[in-house]
Amino acid sequence: MDEKKLDDLQGHEDNTRNGGHDTHDEHKEHHRRKKGQKPTIDDLKKEIHMDEHLIPLEELLTRLGTDPTSGLSSEEAIRRYQKDGRNAITPPPQTPEVIKFAKNMLGGFSILLWMGAILCFIAYGVQEASSPGGPLDNLFLGIVLVLVVVITGCFTYSQESKSARIMKSFLKLVPQRTYVMRNGKSKETRVERLVVGDIVDVKFGDRLPADIRVIKCSGFKVDNSSITGESEPQSRSPDSCHENPLESKNLAFYSTNAVEGTCIGVVIKTGDQTVMGRIAQLTGSIQEEKTTLAIEIDHFIMLISIFAVFIGIVFFVVAFLLGYKWLDAFIFLIGIIVANVPEGLLPTVTVCLTLTAQRMKAKNCLVRKLEAVETLGSTSVICSDKTGTLTENRMTVAHLWYE
Repeated sequence: MDEKKLDDLQGHEDNTRNGGHDTHDEHKEHHRRKKGQKPTIDDLKKEIHMDEHLIPLEELLTRLGTDPTSGLSSEEAIRRYQKDGRNAITPPPQTPEVIKFAKNMLGGFSILLWMGAILCFIAYGVQEASSPGGPLDNLFLGIVLVLVVVITGCFTYSQESKSARIMKSFLKLVPQRTYVMRNGKSKETRVERLVVGDIVDVKFGDRLPADIRVIKCSGFKVDNSSITGESEPQSRSPDSCHENPLESKNLAFYSTNAVEGTCIGVVIKTGDQTVMGRIAQLTGSIQEEKTTLAIEIDHFIMLISIFAVFIGIVFFVVAFLLGYKWLDAFIFLIGIIVANVPEGLLPTVTVCLTLTAQRMKAKNCLVRKLEAVETLGSTSVICSDKTGTLTENRMTVAHLWYE
């Protein structure tokens, strides 16, 4: 009955996520669980301080209230699960799809085109009010500008949404199921159900389901390249060998790969408290900066807007001084401003960036935002302190000096 209760708790969360509200509900749960004790960015940047790898194993098991042979009871697992929540890393805040769509429709150069379309409709309305049955040029031009903005906005949103869906599918790479000892019996369970104190069984080919301390192992090696940058498999053993937890051989970290051997370990950290969770929180705290292309477009919009308005006002004043009616002078003002709007620039830039993104996708390079294509294209030097890590996932010595 207790295991069924845990299944029901997990099942309720799974149903909620499958309904399309995973990000919002996971944030609510994690904020509720971490309320009042969420680490700050400065805390995350500090060295990791922990003693789970230094103290004797018997003392650690006593502290965690678990048994190496029988594991936790179902009742205790449920209690810890309700207290600590899911063993999952909190995803970064996501922008609602409506906001993303609105940004593509109203952001950047689209604003200038919308202003031009509105001015065209105003000019048509003024002309129709003064002399009904006049030319429809301004009406058609306004409709064309609206269509340009809507079509290019939908196109850009579709491209970025497709990339976002692909990135979201990468989440399936994290471990989904593992073997855990409960009530003296080994059973397969979802990784999200693990709690601190669980005894887990890991074999080669698995991804580590949490931060664990090794109890016993046989030829166990892990790939720590995602955390420490070490490309060679690192052997693990029950004995502590270093004060730094990242260098200690008796710890294995969440989401790293087991490449050889087998291991039985006790879970010491879950979710955001893991080493990978700290890295994820630091990464998610980085503020998104404008791309080079976005900055240039904003600068261009500012210049063209000032120029168009200035020329339009000059023509308005000159026409009024030459004896034109104020209504005709106002039509001149609107016409000059609209004439300075480069209607074809937005679709041209969008199509060029999309074609480039498609070419990069064919080379297994995924572009999340179209504007980033230009930024990557303008990159001349990439600096890395680990030769080969970026290109081959291997660290090698290229040059050596000695005396």
